[in-house]
Amino acid sequence: MLTTQSLHLSTTWLNAGSDDQFWTTLAQTLLPPYVNTCRWFAGKARQQTGFSVRTVHTVPLADGDVAYLLILETTYADGIPESYLLPLSFLADHSAHTLQFQVADVPDKGCIGDVVSGKQTGLLIDAIYDERFRQALFSAICQSQTLPQTDGILTFHRGKGLDEGDNQLSSQVLPVDSSNSAMTFGDKYFLKLYRKLFHETNPEVDMVAFLTDESNFAHIPAFGGSIVWQGDQRPDITLGMVQRMVPNDKDSWMQTGDYLNDFLYGVPQRMFAIREDVFDKVELLGQRTGEMHCALYKPARPGVSVDAAFTPEPFTNDYRDFMIRRLEDLLERRYALLIDNYTKLDLQAQRLAWVFMEAKEMIETFIADFRTRPLDSLRIRIHGDYHLGQVLATESDFVIIDFEGEPESSIAERKIKHSPLKDVAGMIRSYHYAVSAKLFNSAETDDLDPDHLQRVSDRWFYLIRDTFVDAYLDVFGAPHPLFKNNSEINFLLLIYLLEKAVYELGYEISYRPSWVKIPLKGIIDVVREIEKIRLSDGDTVSDVPMLQTGLLQTKRS
Repeated sequence: MLTTQSLHLSTTWLNAGSDDQFWTTLAQTLLPPYVNTCRWFAGKARQQTGFSVRTVHTVPLADGDVAYLLILETTYADGIPESYLLPLSFLADHSAHTLQFQVADVPDKGCIGDVVSGKQTGLLIDAIYDERFRQALFSAICQSQTLPQTDGILTFHRGKGLDEGDNQLSSQVLPVDSSNSAMTFGDKYFLKLYRKLFHETNPEVDMVAFLTDESNFAHIPAFGGSIVWQGDQRPDITLGMVQRMVPNDKDSWMQTGDYLNDFLYGVPQRMFAIREDVFDKVELLGQRTGEMHCALYKPARPGVSVDAAFTPEPFTNDYRDFMIRRLEDLLERRYALLIDNYTKLDLQAQRLAWVFMEAKEMIETFIADFRTRPLDSLRIRIHGDYHLGQVLATESDFVIIDFEGEPESSIAERKIKHSPLKDVAGMIRSYHYAVSAKLFNSAETDDLDPDHLQRVSDRWFYLIRDTFVDAYLDVFGAPHPLFKNNSEINFLLLIYLLEKAVYELGYEISYRPSWVKIPLKGIIDVVREIEKIRLSDGDTVSDVPMLQTGLLQTKRS
């Protein structure tokens, strides 16, 4: 869709890269209203003070034309500026027929505005909707090209997941709007162009490249390549990544929901039944999770070069301090939220909340123990946001996806090494959510006593949890450097389960009060296990009270 006003470029589009005045004018006129309509732009709700084009990269196209990769900076009244990647292409009006044909392939959301370049008129578009640009990126990755720029170098890395002879494939832009842009090539490869940029390499690309190229881990969409902007005075910045496409039926959250439908059918009739193939699937996922962590465990060996970003590390004081600060901050804010919202909770959630608040001293003692307890287990890079929705179910196996890490964490925090048990805790919590959400939010169980539903939910969850964890640990054998012994495994798993459940609690209080009982029950389960550790350590003489389980007692249905 053409705009009513045209922006004039004094030079030809081919030479526009060096026309600073054009980019300045573009950033002040056409780009602000356009960018604010884009799904990938995260600054819509903030008070913007301006846009500026910080860097212009040139990408040659096969027909002799060029596209440009803009690094666009947005400043705000409050907070630090943000950088975004905006690729631009110019569809020149050589003939009405040609322009009409090309514009027909560009959706409205890809049209930026009319431009007069030299003596040519045409349409400025987001270059992802230009087949020539998509092909240029993919070919450059296939050929491992480097493109020198006025500011650094664009480096195109080819990964093991790219087959020979696949450098000329038809492509299309996926219609799904998200925080990044996605393109497919030959229905075989998936190229993700990162829009919001961070001044260091993307953790997802680091992880997928390492698992594919260094460890040959087969249960992820294989790494096909990446686009990196390298500079002399700053860390490398990742602009895009190619992976193999994976045929799948659904993610594991949906698959687990299907299994729970069968389970749910028997609950009103007081029948407890789990199909055998459910346990088979859970065991397989536990196995694949363990294999992923084994692939990420790459200790340094004489004569073998290992990327320092992936070498195992011990539990240092700095790491313990980081985790303790995070836990204490989460707990302080969650206690305040619970107090403010206590009267809005249902009776079952109120009982759980009361036990949680009464256990405050015990939790604080447990966290203090984490600061000083000797730990010989090791930390590695992990998935970091691991749950059932991050696992695709194929016909007979699983594929693990989305290695970007926790969305609300900084890029530096996403690269921190943890015990792999943090991923295990994430999956355990996901299974707990799956069964709780199904049983407590289904018409079939509306008339059942909540305490009875809680007991049924617990039985399903504990069986599935133990099946997953046992299959996971069987992958490593004993002893293994990642886990010194069962005592450390139990202790560390509780740390990460507590962190995850307390984090979840904040979201549920704020957005889904009827679900607050789910993370609260997870916290109480952890506190029960903390109490067992206290008893086994002989810590029963201190002034810290034991868990007030009597507050949870109700009549049995």
